[in-house]
Amino acid sequence: MTATEPAPSAPPADQRHALAADGTMLRLAPPQASDEPAIRALFDALSAGSLHMRFFGTSRRAAAETAQRVCGMPAAEGGALVAWRGGRAVGVAEYYVTAPGEAELAVTVAEDWHHRGVGTLLIEHLIDVARAQGVRSWTAEVLAENRPMLRVLQDMGLPLHRKAETGVVTAVIPLDLPVDDPGREEFLAAMGLRERSADVASLLPLFRPTTVAVAGAGRRPDSVGRVILADLVRSGWGDGLFVLHPSEAAGGGGGPGEPPPPQPPRAPLVVVAVPAGAVPQLVEECGQAGVSGLVVVTAGFTPEQARSVRGSCHRYGMRMVGPNGVGIADTGGRTPFTATFAGVEPVPGQAGVAVQSGGVGIALLRQLGRLGIGVSTFASLGDKYDVSGNDMLQWFETDPRTELAILHLESFGNPRKFSRIARRTGRAIPVLTVDAGRSASARRAAVSHTAAAVTPTIAREALFRQAGVTATRSLGDLVAAAALMYAQPLPRRRSVAVIGNAGGLGVLAADACADAGLTVPYLGAEIEKHLRDLLPDGASCANPVDATANVPGEALRRAIDLIASTGHVGAVLLALAPTALGDPLGDLTRGSAVRGVPIAVVAPERAEAVDLVPAWHGRLPVFSDTRTAAVALAHAHDRSVWLTRPRGFVPKLGGIDAAVARDAVDAYLAAHPGGGWLPPDQCAAVLDGYGIPQAPWQLAADADAAVRAARELAPLSPSGTVALKAYGPELPHKTDVGGVRLGLVGDDAIQAAYTDLAHRLGPLMQGATLQPMAAPGVELIVGVDQDEVLGPLVLFGLGGTSVDLLDDHGARLTPLTDLDAKDLLTGSRAAKPLYGRRGTPPCDTAAVEDLLHRVSRLADDLPQVCELDLNPAIATPDGVTVVDARIRVAPRRAQDPYLPRVR
Repeated sequence: MTATEPAPSAPPADQRHALAADGTMLRLAPPQASDEPAIRALFDALSAGSLHMRFFGTSRRAAAETAQRVCGMPAAEGGALVAWRGGRAVGVAEYYVTAPGEAELAVTVAEDWHHRGVGTLLIEHLIDVARAQGVRSWTAEVLAENRPMLRVLQDMGLPLHRKAETGVVTAVIPLDLPVDDPGREEFLAAMGLRERSADVASLLPLFRPTTVAVAGAGRRPDSVGRVILADLVRSGWGDGLFVLHPSEAAGGGGGPGEPPPPQPPRAPLVVVAVPAGAVPQLVEECGQAGVSGLVVVTAGFTPEQARSVRGSCHRYGMRMVGPNGVGIADTGGRTPFTATFAGVEPVPGQAGVAVQSGGVGIALLRQLGRLGIGVSTFASLGDKYDVSGNDMLQWFETDPRTELAILHLESFGNPRKFSRIARRTGRAIPVLTVDAGRSASARRAAVSHTAAAVTPTIAREALFRQAGVTATRSLGDLVAAAALMYAQPLPRRRSVAVIGNAGGLGVLAADACADAGLTVPYLGAEIEKHLRDLLPDGASCANPVDATANVPGEALRRAIDLIASTGHVGAVLLALAPTALGDPLGDLTRGSAVRGVPIAVVAPERAEAVDLVPAWHGRLPVFSDTRTAAVALAHAHDRSVWLTRPRGFVPKLGGIDAAVARDAVDAYLAAHPGGGWLPPDQCAAVLDGYGIPQAPWQLAADADAAVRAARELAPLSPSGTVALKAYGPELPHKTDVGGVRLGLVGDDAIQAAYTDLAHRLGPLMQGATLQPMAAPGVELIVGVDQDEVLGPLVLFGLGGTSVDLLDDHGARLTPLTDLDAKDLLTGSRAAKPLYGRRGTPPCDTAAVEDLLHRVSRLADDLPQVCELDLNPAIATPDGVTVVDARIRVAPRRAQDPYLPRVR
């Protein structure tokens, strides 16, 4: 927006902000009645040719009627979104319902905004609006000569069904693609690439500015603004550097006798270091002056100030890093750009770094500079009002200088999108982070076992594991893993050969490898024989290899070559202690070795946790302790496995009638607007809708009804017995209150059990469910938690009454791929009994995986399902059956996490 454009009207509450293909920020919002003149102006400005393409004629009357209809359309008749740049409507997309679940689509874009992705952006967001209103498909009628519009529809990535007649192409566009439809993945992939291109374009003014201004560079030499100004001067900025308040600054030259630079009429980037109270007005003025990017290092905003700053950024289309950061740097432009008060000069290099904590960022700048890895781009994101970790990850992904992406994020604004971006980026470069926020205090209080088990640790581990992110437990481990991945190839096997010149240190290294999940295998008699020929007398040639303190450097190098060339191990870990007889590490760095097998060194006398020293090819990582070295190797191996692992697919499922489940949930919420636990019949209906196998059951309202139900159900049990479970909306955990009776036989036992429970539980008990006792098998828990941040997760582990004691829970974000389901099984304690042990036959693991996929699909389709517990689900060689199920629902509509939008 420029100062000459009209101010926008008050935006509606459901507005969105997103980026056009060239990085320009647009506001997308449903039209209001007051928008009719602006939309009419959009149509009036169309050329005759554009009118013909849009309305199949050149009459201005049709355009006027459309503008009026768009602004007054009832929700039952259709929907629309308008793209705004400032107070000007630059595009509109609308659909009109033609039949239940079907609608006709139309798109109009201003003449001077063609080829900037506006139409595509509107369609992407309008899909979300239409789905919420029950529209399942669109029809678009396009003149055959309107090739740009046909290309827009084709490039969306959605499957199109096209038919051409008499110069008109009719395209049918499905909107409600299930998660197992390949077309959905193609659409998400295409949308993600479009967003990446727009995102990177919008960040160029931040990291590759042509002019920079500093606001708040006062006279005090120790002020934050003054330090940043001096930093910019040192990094080579001269003519393009300005001060916004020259009367209070010493000037861009930094000398007290030099005149201040003139205040710029327009600066693409402004670094803001003024007090918090002055920031909102300054940001508003920057927007009016046409500023493209802001770096706000100021902290301490009130909620009102924060809203004002965000609003100005959105209104004028400015991208912002911060507030509450230490600044940004980019070493790749014609002039290195450094605007921080970190007190550390960024060393040009290959690591892209994005952090929330300024202290962590400063530590990383120092460590990466010391190691010689350096940084390509550095961003201290602070409170992340705008630019996020997702934005930075896409910048790193497209930057040819960046070979490592290092993140420190305490929170995720859009973790689902982060997972997709990280998975895509990780195929090209390592993505590393510190898994912060694992404390028990972050545990969310919840009623069901499932929600209580989905701790922040489990949820974040699921996110990182599925995205292929290397998540370390400390900053030191992060730097160590980054150094190893930067300097050495990835290990192709989990096995490690440990070679040392001090037996005790080698033993410690072997123990550290085992603790890190690596193996230290037997090398074989033939290799041991060759090692004995190479090494001095007294050497121990088993793994770990003790080469003795007097091993010559040449012999040690040849031993490394021998072991690495056999292909038996994935890495070599050298445990070396300097002695009076020589420096084995110094000898090694001058030799040559087999390529393709990573080599790491442990040298306890080193002062730093990790160093990179010149070696025979590349650089050699040297660690000060065995644990750090082993953990770094383990992380590198995990990345190697992830890179070679198939991407997996979401399997197609039969026997699903989502409408049955949706109707049951809607009916309950209509009667209970606040939500709650579904009664047994509606709970069963939801599970039936997704083909989830359940044990037979009946609900009894009194003891006599319980006796009648037991007579019908007992013959279905292999043991001829039944289970009786108290039912009541306030009894989510029946076992905790003694509300379960098992193995009951005969009318008297049923009568007595029901009467006793009713007497003890009183009004909490509103009846009882009866089931035939299931055949013995492996008791499992399968659950769903609709995490407020991460979205739906599927949880799996050993179940039954001891589920909390076992603490055997794994989780994955939905939708589960075939590999995700297998990982949940094999990574659980349930794996041994499921796959058979001690002579017991294996269970039907395919049925268990199918159950996981059905629960995943349910969680994706029904965001109203907040919690789901299938506990136990009993697995046997013949299948799996859910014996007990609880579902809690609440009114909610999940937003599409993959839509391109600005925070």
